[in-house]
Amino acid sequence: MPNPPASLRAFAVVWFGQVVSLLGSAMTWFALMVWAYDLTGQATPLALLGAFTFGLPIFFSPLAGALVDRWNRKLLLVLSDSTAGLATLVVLVLYLTGGLQIWHLYLIGFLAGIFQTFQYPAYAAAVTMMVPKVHYARASGMLDLAWSASSVLAPLLAGLLLGKIGAAGIMAIDLVTFLFAIVSLLLVSIPQPSQSRTGSEAKGSIWQESSYGFRYIWARPSLLALLLLSAAGNMFESAGFTLFAPMILARTGGSELSLGSVQSVGAIGGVVGGVLLSVWGGSKRRIHGVLAGWALSSAGILLMGIGRGLFVWMLASFLYAFFEPIARGSNQAIWQVKIAPELQGRVFGARFLASQITVPGAMILVGPLADHVFEPAMMPGGVLAGGFGWLVGLGSGAGMALLCVCAGLLAIGVPLIGYAVPLVRDVEEMIPDHDLALQEVLP
Repeated sequence: MPNPPASLRAFAVVWFGQVVSLLGSAMTWFALMVWAYDLTGQATPLALLGAFTFGLPIFFSPLAGALVDRWNRKLLLVLSDSTAGLATLVVLVLYLTGGLQIWHLYLIGFLAGIFQTFQYPAYAAAVTMMVPKVHYARASGMLDLAWSASSVLAPLLAGLLLGKIGAAGIMAIDLVTFLFAIVSLLLVSIPQPSQSRTGSEAKGSIWQESSYGFRYIWARPSLLALLLLSAAGNMFESAGFTLFAPMILARTGGSELSLGSVQSVGAIGGVVGGVLLSVWGGSKRRIHGVLAGWALSSAGILLMGIGRGLFVWMLASFLYAFFEPIARGSNQAIWQVKIAPELQGRVFGARFLASQITVPGAMILVGPLADHVFEPAMMPGGVLAGGFGWLVGLGSGAGMALLCVCAGLLAIGVPLIGYAVPLVRDVEEMIPDHDLALQEVLP
């Protein structure tokens, strides 16, 4: 039999460390986003910053996944948190010396992002060993809750603190919060999985193991179909989400407080959704949580584009963030239940790349598309003004709003297609749970 899960108390310790650390990171991200927009006044630099930090590093995730299965998962988590703190320190030094430029953020974000690719497969695989399978969705909800809870105060705190301690002070706070995450990891034990015959047969060179996750998913059509659907949905969702900040700044005359308010209300929605999933545990058929939650979350992107005032933007942000953890946590639970723990690093690494590979392209293209095509077209007298002005208005930010509407409609359509495809709709019946599959554990 596999090793028994560790105490839920250990998971709670790690979770708390992440809540504190993510609060600091979210404040730093907000401060740097405002700094970049004030410097350039365009959406493209913000989109490129997101692409370099969160998009391009995903191509390293299969290698990261293979190393997660080979190495101690706790050590890798400490390493990834440490490098993230080091990246913040470098940015802080450049800022204090007056040498910080946009391209520095691209480069440092890219390098830090490579180490952050270990976070997803390592945390997902660690949770599988620390939590009983009946609580997988709850644990995923708590991890989403950590992200959302850290974001509730971060935008407002960063907005208020920028005028008092500046971006340098916020980054200094961030450095302290990284210590909480590292110490919390050092305080607990994260079990390594037992080795099964399936896991033994999957061993090989680092390059063979890096590609194993793709072969594993390819041999299971239901998981492959669910993965392809995720890739399509993530492309449209990231295109819309990337425009939230520059659109609101453009339509409010650069109001940092308005942007912070919208982001904080969205974070509250994420907290409420994460709490709901943590308490509820998700629907009995998790695929309903994935597809229905996905469609309702995407409706928030559509509403964000249609809205023309702070109240509607806050409502849209809440709707988007409320259903996001329900969809993501339910999806994560499906994969954790179906994949053997000793294979999860490789499979999750491949899954992360395949599901996110569309995101960098969407982030890179949507900025120039907004700045050079849709924004001019939605100015008074623009080529699209007569046809869509009634829907999103005219002037600064209207082109980005129209792009949000398009992205939202396409994102809503993806889960509806999932309901129509039996391979996706019936994935839980077509793939056996890993603990029910016949696997001989090696001595």
